[in-house]
Amino acid sequence: MMSQAADGPESVAATSRSKLTPEREQEFFDAVLNQVRECGYEAVTMEGIAASTRCSKSTLYRQWKTKPQFVVAALRSRRQARLTGIDTGSLADDLREAARATGRWSTNDTKLLQALGHAVTGDEDLALALREAIITPEIEALREILRRGVERGEIARDHPALEYVPAQMFGVIRARPVVDGEYADQEYLVRFVEAAVLPALGLT
Repeated sequence: MMSQAADGPESVAATSRSKLTPEREQEFFDAVLNQVRECGYEAVTMEGIAASTRCSKSTLYRQWKTKPQFVVAALRSRRQARLTGIDTGSLADDLREAARATGRWSTNDTKLLQALGHAVTGDEDLALALREAIITPEIEALREILRRGVERGEIARDHPALEYVPAQMFGVIRARPVVDGEYADQEYLVRFVEAAVLPALGLT
């Protein structure tokens, strides 16, 4: 593995970084996250990513120095609130739509969380990047959905179940592979919302 000292001055790294197009950079990010999902974090190497993306190892090392820095950058590149824009005018229907949307990517996200589970316990930057990429945006969007339901008068602001909806939604996604040996898909998550989340909120 090339050392940081071999990477040269920051100005050299900056010059090299500027040569990457956003599309090529995203290709690197997709490759490293796919390998994390499929092989586990510990098994991923810069050499393997270089081979899969047909670039030199030195290109990757100049850009990101180390594997943890590379994975952190890849995680942060995909931060987006994928539940943003859900607004049917009904809290119950918004939660059903959130379940369908979440089911479209829950398998990939769960695999990533599983693969990084041990690594994040010893790397604060990696843990923060994982939370920023996968967890925080969705929780914030879900809380916005709940806030609109309160403002429409569908549920009381002090309803005790409101606090627990994000934990319900995201907890079941992480738990189902352990409990049932299957990932939580759209159909399962909609059934979960209708059987557990809506009754807890007093909605039908």
